[in-house]
Amino acid sequence: MQTIVLATQKGGSGKTTLAIGLALAAIQAGHTVRLIETDAQGTLSNWQSRRPYAEPMVEPIYAAGDFEQRLQWLDRSGVTLAIIDTAGGVNAATTAAVRYADLCLIPARPSIADIEATASTLSMVRAWKRPFAFILNQTPIRGQRLSNAANALGEEAALDVSGVVATPFIVMRNDHQDALSAGLAVTEYAPSSKSAEEIRGLWQWVEAKLNAGAAIQDEPFVGDVQEAPLAPMFVETPAEAAAFVA
Repeated sequence: MQTIVLATQKGGSGKTTLAIGLALAAIQAGHTVRLIETDAQGTLSNWQSRRPYAEPMVEPIYAAGDFEQRLQWLDRSGVTLAIIDTAGGVNAATTAAVRYADLCLIPARPSIADIEATASTLSMVRAWKRPFAFILNQTPIRGQRLSNAANALGEEAALDVSGVVATPFIVMRNDHQDALSAGLAVTEYAPSSKSAEEIRGLWQWVEAKLNAGAAIQDEPFVGDVQEAPLAPMFVETPAEAAAFVA
């Protein structure tokens, strides 16, 4: 089983909507998915209560000490992908979730406040040496702000933008909120829309990152030295704060 964690310091970045969208895109690609909710606000659970379908199931886990045992149980139960939606900020549950992540996704809107707010999450992710990527979410359709935001995130991570900022960017459209209100994912609510196309594209990007990480872990060892170098997403060199131009 692979585990994805969506985490960021700032609330309102769209973690829950992204978690739902990725979960349904993964199911449609053949995965058995469990959504895990660590936010006591219960947005995922409320979404499930409106949902006309049983899958994906939403499981609340609020205690940091429950993660390891529960993830092991899900793995034994045949779940192939767990997606963990965390509360805003850094707390014990989020830290525990990140510890067991195969990939941490850090959503950010293309604003200076959101980009600055990624710093504490990035620090925590690097402390656990977990692979990560940023997702630019709730973006305008086009404009200089998008490329500025992507470059600022890449500079903050001290990595090449193409390896650390997921594509496509997710544009702010009403489809996402309308789907959430209906207990659906956007790929169910408006399957032929641009919103659904972007979410499916994002899942393909995320899946490729997961598969690349799994391939690195499976590389053979010679003595105590791994033959393949660590992927760039594992680089731990801190960067100077990037100037963001709106």
